[in-house]
Amino acid sequence: MTLSPSFDAEDWQRRIAALAPAEAARLAHRARTAPLFAHAYAFHLNFRFGGMVPTDLLTHAAAHGLVGVQIHVEDGEEASLSAMSDPDLRAFGAEARHLGLAVHVETSSTEAADLARTVAISHAVGAVAMRCYPRYEGRVSTIIARAIEDLRGLAALDPDQRLRFTLEQHEDLTSAELIQILKAVGNPRLGLLFDFGNMVNAGEMPLAALHQQAPWLREAHVKDCLVLPDRGGWAHQACRSGEGHLPMQALLVELLLLGHPEPQIAAFGLEEEEDYVAPALRFPGEDADPYIPARTASFTDPGPGDLAARLARERAAALRQMQVVRAMLDDIATAAEPLRTMP
Repeated sequence: MTLSPSFDAEDWQRRIAALAPAEAARLAHRARTAPLFAHAYAFHLNFRFGGMVPTDLLTHAAAHGLVGVQIHVEDGEEASLSAMSDPDLRAFGAEARHLGLAVHVETSSTEAADLARTVAISHAVGAVAMRCYPRYEGRVSTIIARAIEDLRGLAALDPDQRLRFTLEQHEDLTSAELIQILKAVGNPRLGLLFDFGNMVNAGEMPLAALHQQAPWLREAHVKDCLVLPDRGGWAHQACRSGEGHLPMQALLVELLLLGHPEPQIAAFGLEEEEDYVAPALRFPGEDADPYIPARTASFTDPGPGDLAARLARERAAALRQMQVVRAMLDDIATAAEPLRTMP
């Protein structure tokens, strides 16, 4: 495993300048119309400690002109989708439709019972997409085999094909291992979700992982992070967008260019995760079939300070990320637009 301290930054402006006029026109249009989603993790602490509930995320998305929401079944804990009655789930879905918002539901598991529960919730709220990832302890070969068996059950859970499914790279498996899972499952409705930073914990860099995963990518989680040495591998510490090590503009350009004639990426989730920390899980020179330790679903420690101030900071960071990402998309479109008419 060889990682560069430059974290594979790319000159995204030079990349755009090299595009053919038709590609540049497509990029400019897609940058102006990118499907931005509110992601519940941007309000992780407010859901846990601030009384935020799922309908608040709908209100936020509608107020800021976003296309939809990506929400975990456990966000809001006792008020979460997983805790709602069927009538309450249907009411949540009706409110989303009233506001013109798409709903994507997420779970941090591929276990059969969790997938069945999350598909049922997704159907009840009228979701169009569902994300999952394996979170098993054990040898990588065992994790891959279990994930394949789990994910083969998705077709039976959604016989009417109401949902698109995505498998997210979530810090332990490499791009090649994720592609191996998808090929073995063989479900055309199952693709990959690209998180801007999660690959570093598996010893990969963002642009290299994107290029490897590109044919299978369907959605993205947009964030920034610091990439930190950790026991010979790499950890990531999420930070405010634009202040970390990730080549965010270059990643946006490559994701926006995917797909012809239709865009391949159906959702860009605004997943600001300031202060979230994830340790290295893969290491140089590791065993051919390394052991992945047990781990919980993602969570952020609020720290020992004033909780009310921390919750306010999280809300401000989520609003700021919208501005930063929209400015990046505007810069991309502005760079591409003059090239549309070049001979």
